[in-house]
Amino acid sequence: MEVKEVLFMSKGDGEQSYAHTSTYTQKIASVAKPAMASTVDSLLEAFFPCKLLNVADLGCALGPSTVTFMSTVIESVQEKFSRSKCPLPEFQFYLKDLPGNDFNTLFKSLSNFSQSYESLSCFIVGAPGSFYERLFPRNYLHLAHSCYSVHWLSQVPDPTSEDGFPLNKGRIYISNSGPSFAKEAYLAQFFKFRREEMVDNGRLVLVLNGRKDEDVASIDSHYGFIEEEKLDTLNAPYNMASLEEVRGIVDEEGFFQIKHMEMIKVNVGGPTPNKDPHSRGRKMAKHARSFTGSISSHHLGEETMDKLYGEKLPIIIGDDLAKERRKGVSIIVVLKKYVPRLK
Repeated sequence: MEVKEVLFMSKGDGEQSYAHTSTYTQKIASVAKPAMASTVDSLLEAFFPCKLLNVADLGCALGPSTVTFMSTVIESVQEKFSRSKCPLPEFQFYLKDLPGNDFNTLFKSLSNFSQSYESLSCFIVGAPGSFYERLFPRNYLHLAHSCYSVHWLSQVPDPTSEDGFPLNKGRIYISNSGPSFAKEAYLAQFFKFRREEMVDNGRLVLVLNGRKDEDVASIDSHYGFIEEEKLDTLNAPYNMASLEEVRGIVDEEGFFQIKHMEMIKVNVGGPTPNKDPHSRGRKMAKHARSFTGSISSHHLGEETMDKLYGEKLPIIIGDDLAKERRKGVSIIVVLKKYVPRLK
């Protein structure tokens, strides 16, 4: 199944929408701001002064983290140019996501942003497209960014082996102990097209939902409301990579140089006196549904979805948070495009 045909974040700005529930992603985007500001500063060292910056946000969704990204870019450029007598460049922002994305809500959310920078020559274009395809002309982008998007694969993996047995048994995401076909190809495919689109010395900033070397948790079918066969064949096109996996893929690609790479850990929750952990579990389950619901609903159906996200998942998450404090793992990678010298 082609992901671009069915994947989208929950639409609108209501209580169940991605715009309303994506506070964790917004927190990650804020944590990544210093790395982005430093990246813009180093980018301008190669292109200063410039008249135009072509900038892309790949996987913009409904706007919150996109606003943080665009504001950081503009303010970093303003600071750099304030130290010279050169006029500010024009900004061309491209906001890209899959065709099912709610671009109407996205552009409504940009009204305050547009007012804040109305004195600047700033242009914003929203357009559908998969970043596992070519999106821009060759040697076009100066800066590209993706926050919590590149871990989505381009296709739902084949759930069975040649013998007909589940490859990712007991898990709904591509796991560390699962099949190897998805662990490297998805990022290599992404890098292949970005190196064609980016100018030499351009920068690519990725914020990934990562993991430490140990495996990610599985969702057990023993709760009874999901048939084991359905669970085993529900392979969401989602992979959480480790630092070493990302580093290995970049090195193999050969056209990007790692300028900065770090793993960050952000508190998700934990035991809190006099507070019901399942309340936090319900909030996190709503967020999970806002970005996985479009995929899993095709496989499970709405009735099972309501039970999973509304009843069972809050209990699973709440019980987990009641035991120990949890931290989410993210990976920030800053890459510079360069042309390898022929030996």
